[in-house]
Amino acid sequence: MSNPNSTASVIGRLANDPKVFENKDGSKKVMLTAFVDRGYTDRQGNRISDALPFEAFVRVETQGAGPFAHVHKGDLVGLSYEPRLNRYTKNGAEVFEVKLEIQNISFLESRATTQARLAERVTKAEGQNQNLQAQAPAPVVAAAPVAVAYASAVQDEQLPFPTA
Repeated sequence: MSNPNSTASVIGRLANDPKVFENKDGSKKVMLTAFVDRGYTDRQGNRISDALPFEAFVRVETQGAGPFAHVHKGDLVGLSYEPRLNRYTKNGAEVFEVKLEIQNISFLESRATTQARLAERVTKAEGQNQNLQAQAPAPVVAAAPVAVAYASAVQDEQLPFPTA
């Protein structure tokens, strides 16, 4: 159980699809980035967003990537997390690294909305792929050399066996 005094929550949109890495013991590490709006606007009235990196761990018993298999780039999610301080030595220097470890994820949009956004991304990517294929020069296919033997061109005395 986590300490309720050291947890925080944010609402944001995913900057990319979650990346899933499998550990040696079968558990999985999930890394994602979420754009989280600040609580104020700048002088021009624009709201500033910060890209925050998060990580989560999925137990061995959980099928696939757990709830992280159902979120994609652009989805609006609520993330409850605990800050972690990793301390290690690298090249003789002591390094302190803050990690934001996800404890809970909440889906804040309907499945229909997220599936429509994903389908739109797929359609756009397919269109770009077709445009690139249309712009690419046609591949040049070289014909395989055909071996032709002319028996009349070969003298009988050059053959190691008699011809009939």
